[in-house]
Amino acid sequence: MQLTLEFGGGLELLCNSVKIHNVDVDLQSQAGEKLTMKDLLAWVHTNLIKERPEMFMKGDTVRPGVLVLVNDCDWELSGQLDTTLGEKDSVVFISTLHGG
Repeated sequence: MQLTLEFGGGLELLCNSVKIHNVDVDLQSQAGEKLTMKDLLAWVHTNLIKERPEMFMKGDTVRPGVLVLVNDCDWELSGQLDTTLGEKDSVVFISTLHGG
C-alpha cells in the first residue's frame, strides 16, 4: 500500500533528517484485513525510525505530545490506533514538545 508519511516538529531527526517518506507498506496480514494505524506504527518503528525510538513511541502508540493527522484529520476523530488506511493516504506526525 502506497502511503506518504511526513515527520515534523523535530521528529524528522529520528528518520535521518528526512521529513517526507513515500513508502510502500506491505504487511503480511490476513486476507481481507485492512491496514490500521497500529500496524503502520509498528512498521514505522521497524523501518523508518533510525535512532531514539522512545522519542516517537510509547508502547504500541505514539508518545503524548505527538500530533497525528490522517489525510489532514486528527486521528483522535477517526479512531486512533483503529483508524484504517487506504491507498495513497497521507499520515503526518508532528511533535508539539519543544525544549527551551
